Amino acid sequence: MIIRETKDSFIMIRQHDHAFLSGETIKYFKPSLLKSDLFFDDALYAAYQHDRSWIGLDDTPIWNDKEKIPYTFSDYPLLPKLAFYKIGVDEIERVNTYASLLCSLHFCSFFSQSNNKDCLVFLTGEARRQMRLKESFPDLDEELLQQHFRLLQFSDNLSLYLCLNEPGVDKENEHPWFKDGFQNTEMFHPENQPLMARWVNEKEVTLDPYPFDKDFHVSLKYKMVAKSLIQEVGIAEAYEKGALDETVIFFRR
Repeated sequence: MIIRETKDSFIMIRQHDHAFLSGETIKYFKPSLLKSDLFFDDALYAAYQHDRSWIGLDDTPIWNDKEKIPYTFSDYPLLPKLAFYKIGVDEIERVNTYASLLCSLHFCSFFSQSNNKDCLVFLTGEARRQMRLKESFPDLDEELLQQHFRLLQFSDNLSLYLCLNEPGVDKENEHPWFKDGFQNTEMFHPENQPLMARWVNEKEVTLDPYPFDKDFHVSLKYKMVAKSLIQEVGIAEAYEKGALDETVIFFRR
């Protein structure tokens, strides 16, 4: 789950719904910012599907007793998270080889600085997968692969930007991950700087420079779960009782 806390509620967003937003934004990405249009549909599929590993985990949220909030994607217990990451990439590989290579690179980037033994086992397994998958593409363009990998990271972070920030928030009060722009997007900026997003108002977002070829809108699905109901019936039942809602966000030049 992606969680944003308010005074009386938790705004809860399923990871697979967040990933859908990733795909909805990247399908408008300017083709001129990429080396070629080869494998773009595969990279788009990776954006849409990259968090399918969370579908089962998000079906029943669990409570973090220490923090007094539901567990989020960032603090979810490590071992089940690693196991489901592998399951998700396995599922993507059965449908799209190139997309699974991108998703494997994406998940490995989360643990690139880790010395945890379980993370190292995961990284070793995914390194073997990546070598095997690359054999399917004897003429693989590594530069284009790197662009698609960075595009997947950007799509993930842009969707998180929509999910974790209060709509219309001032730049200085944004979630700290995004105040200085999106990491690893310099290759998409003419001056080799990170792409920078900001809320224009509660319904509109823009980026500098604007990396899309048109204005468009996306729909963000979420549940607002009252803290009082959680105290009464527990997090699982409170989430189940909550109504699925959605808000429309516009991207403007």
